[in-house]
Amino acid sequence: MPLQTIMRRHLREGLPMNPLESTRFGEACSPNSAPTPCATCGSRVAGICAALDMAGLEEISHETRRTAVHPRDVLYHEGDSAQSVVMLMRGVAKLTRQLPDGRQQVLGFRFAGDILGFTTRRSFASDAEMLTEGQVCRISRRDFEGMLARFPATQRRLIELCSQELAETQEQLVTVGRRQAEQRVAAFLITLAEAARRRGLRHDVLDMPMTRAEIGDLLGLALETVSRAFTQLKKRGFVKEPGGHKVELPDIPALAALAEGDLE
Repeated sequence: MPLQTIMRRHLREGLPMNPLESTRFGEACSPNSAPTPCATCGSRVAGICAALDMAGLEEISHETRRTAVHPRDVLYHEGDSAQSVVMLMRGVAKLTRQLPDGRQQVLGFRFAGDILGFTTRRSFASDAEMLTEGQVCRISRRDFEGMLARFPATQRRLIELCSQELAETQEQLVTVGRRQAEQRVAAFLITLAEAARRRGLRHDVLDMPMTRAEIGDLLGLALETVSRAFTQLKKRGFVKEPGGHKVELPDIPALAALAEGDLE
């Protein structure tokens, strides 16, 4: 089943995307019962820490270092030694790679709860840069692997998160390789809506800290093409832009159908 179809069904019916987004984790990790540093962390809702109970959160909190970050702050550079893992507590970041000709390629955007920099390689494969104000939680690679060993539920959660990212990467390949410009932008907006839904946020009004040039870079489109696609989506009533770097999606199922090619 195509990912956009899955997203549309989950958005319509309010179902969890992953089996591990279940009641048992919601009960084990209630924000009211968590250690203070973890109380507002996105990882407890959509990330690996959703698999930890209060005792586990307390233990892990002593092995991590929390840091406030600002727009344009670089979390790590491509080629740096991958000795730590970064969990995005809040905020939005982008992953980029420097091409041989000096251009920068946007690989994706990351949101609260996402894990950045976990790799089997000795060095990071991309740059990670903040787009917004936020907070990150750093843990050494050794301690992160120790957490996986001590808490088997985090291993299952990591598999779920990796599977989710793989599915999104495959969908991205379809988007860039087969979809027209308007469909690509629609698919991108659906992906953002699903990311917001998984975090318990409004998914019909989205924060859009990324520029249209960055969106175009991700989708393989020129800036002018992205702007025209947004204009067409607004004219057709799929998108509204109330200002303040926000986008409103009045009819998410219809937008998902457009992304899948079910609407002309």
